Amino acid sequence: MISIYRILINIVFFLSPIIILIRILNKKEDKIRFKEKLCFISKKRPKGKLVWFHASSVGEVLSIIPIIEKLEKKKNINKILITTNTLSSSKVILEKKNLKKIIHQFLPIDTNSLSRKFLNHWKPDIAIFVESEIWPNFIFNIKDLEIPLLLINGRFTKKTFSSWKKIPNSAINVFNKFDLCFIQNQESKKFLKYFKVKKVLDFGNLKYSMSSNKIIESKKNFRKIFFNNKIWCASSTHFNEEEICGRVHIHLKKEINNLITVIIPRHINRIPKIIEKLKAMNLSIHRHSDNLIKKDKIDIYLVDVYGKTLNFYEIAQTVFLGGSLIPHGGQNPLEPARLGCKIFHGPNIQNFKEVYKLLNSLNISESIKNKSQLIKKINTNLKKPFKKNKNKKKLEIIGKKILDKTFVEINKFL
Repeated sequence: MISIYRILINIVFFLSPIIILIRILNKKEDKIRFKEKLCFISKKRPKGKLVWFHASSVGEVLSIIPIIEKLEKKKNINKILITTNTLSSSKVILEKKNLKKIIHQFLPIDTNSLSRKFLNHWKPDIAIFVESEIWPNFIFNIKDLEIPLLLINGRFTKKTFSSWKKIPNSAINVFNKFDLCFIQNQESKKFLKYFKVKKVLDFGNLKYSMSSNKIIESKKNFRKIFFNNKIWCASSTHFNEEEICGRVHIHLKKEINNLITVIIPRHINRIPKIIEKLKAMNLSIHRHSDNLIKKDKIDIYLVDVYGKTLNFYEIAQTVFLGGSLIPHGGQNPLEPARLGCKIFHGPNIQNFKEVYKLLNSLNISESIKNKSQLIKKINTNLKKPFKKNKNKKKLEIIGKKILDKTFVEINKFL
């Protein structure tokens, strides 16, 4: 089966100039650094021990920051290479000014030749893949070079399981290359055990832990806009959910005059369409990237840049998490939970059902079925005093245990 995969990935490589050009035009690719995906490497491999993490996008990157912060303190580690696939994730990494040892690169296309070229250049002392990043050519070539290979915070859905189950021998061959797998839920543990992975550790979801560095902007930066206002945040919203949130705002505004609704779409390339929908509802919109502030006329504060979500979780007490009122499967609720927010979500949360089960039991999150219930819950929540530190503490205790146990095991390979 690997031979068929290699044929297919070579076809992708052959078509990659067209694919990359389209992505550049849609502002999803770096105009200069796209060459890294074709394995044109401009940076030299530094001397000393190099730890390599590969994470797909923003969420996966943020989940490993606490581990990286611990690794930065180890004197025997010279550099930490982080590869990602998306433009937004690269921006998040480049903003981490406190991390002095990191190097960022985009992961090359997973052809046999490009993966070998990449590995021969960087010569990592250990390779750590995050969540569900499974690239067969890289995996086989990593093990050919006898580099320790770990999977951290592994997460596999029923859909993923069904796909791999069609090619069980290939799945066993791929997943057995991992020396150690950390998983974030029981579903993923069953997945790996089915494919006969020998060493699987279940400490919990690494996203319960949080960076020790202050990455939140000062509340003072937002006082000009939000001071003396009631705010709630609709985050990681998908198609149609922004319109629902706009209608929620209209209803809430009847009782809460000083209300501002913060909307943070999952994909900012949808911003023009979102604005069109909200303006059709006669809502006043302020974009985060705009300089001019007209506080008295803001209904919707629209966050049209990446990497600012935590700032709004810090100042909001109430968050609706998107991808849950539509059949998407939900988005990870741990970022707002760690910052003490009360979270409301729709019924479609199958991607994070174990996380939500715990948060619901701790009274941190609560399910709603429709717009009417969301209006009622947010209205009630905004009118009562809320102590964010209580929720923060609950998650800090859980997160620290998971982080410390995970780091101990990784450290054995270093």
